[in-house]
Amino acid sequence: MSDAAITTLRLGLTGWPLEHSLSATIHTAALSATRLDGEYQLFPVPPVPAGSAALEELIARMRRGELHGLNVTIPHKQAVLPLLDALKPVAQAAGAANTIFQRGGQVVGDNTDVQGFLTDLKSFAGHLFLEDRSRNPRSAPQALILGAGGAARGVVYGLAQAGWEVHVAARRLEQAEELVAGIQNSSRSGSGHPLPQLHPHRLYRADLAGLLPTIALIVNATPLGMYPRADASPWPVGLPLPPQGVVYDLVYNPLETAFVRSARAGGLTASNGLGMLIEQAALAFEIWTGQTAPLQTMFRAAQEALKPL
Repeated sequence: MSDAAITTLRLGLTGWPLEHSLSATIHTAALSATRLDGEYQLFPVPPVPAGSAALEELIARMRRGELHGLNVTIPHKQAVLPLLDALKPVAQAAGAANTIFQRGGQVVGDNTDVQGFLTDLKSFAGHLFLEDRSRNPRSAPQALILGAGGAARGVVYGLAQAGWEVHVAARRLEQAEELVAGIQNSSRSGSGHPLPQLHPHRLYRADLAGLLPTIALIVNATPLGMYPRADASPWPVGLPLPPQGVVYDLVYNPLETAFVRSARAGGLTASNGLGMLIEQAALAFEIWTGQTAPLQTMFRAAQEALKPL
């Protein structure tokens, strides 16, 4: 928790839209399970520049002690950075923050997406991480990330630090190039780890077809397929999925997106992003409260909320 004694925790989530979010459900369940007095609210804020004033006011409320912790989702994981007093190293390197807290009078941004994603990915596709890549960098597995927003930044940074060669595909090539340049620059000025192999591409069939034979993992880091547009898919029409690939869709509502459904129909191992949601939320909960997050309770609450009516 923050430096001052807090009797009632006031937590929340900001982003746009938020109708699909399960964050309030899982954090309310966690507060109840740990017997902490608190509440978790949704703070829908439109994309900047329209939402600039509202986003600034939320951070100002944290400085005044009216809010004690915030999660940040699409489209504000990057937009929030200039409003913060400090960034944890992972948020700085990834160029995105999804968790905000107060320490020593400063409003600080962190990124729990990185570890949350890697933890969940390893839980169902651990075989992709078994080899010792440090002895033979050329054996690095290759991943294709769809999207270049704040969610994609955490995924790309996490995989790059885990030794992957990462291809980033966006509808506008300049978005992918900006993401790649940002993470490469952070690597040069950071802890001295080898520069990750990152490659920008356009998210079009003709640009990606030649990559597919080498791709072991495809991650959807766009909102396409999210409720209520559950029939949408980020995958280019007419482009076959690699038969040996693993598919991970960060979207978790619905539980089976059109992208996951098509991957499974093609015989691929595929997962939604519910596990990542819980893992990153648990890390944020522990940052805010100092207590171990009740993972199973949070997972059950999410599953219950997603059951068909």
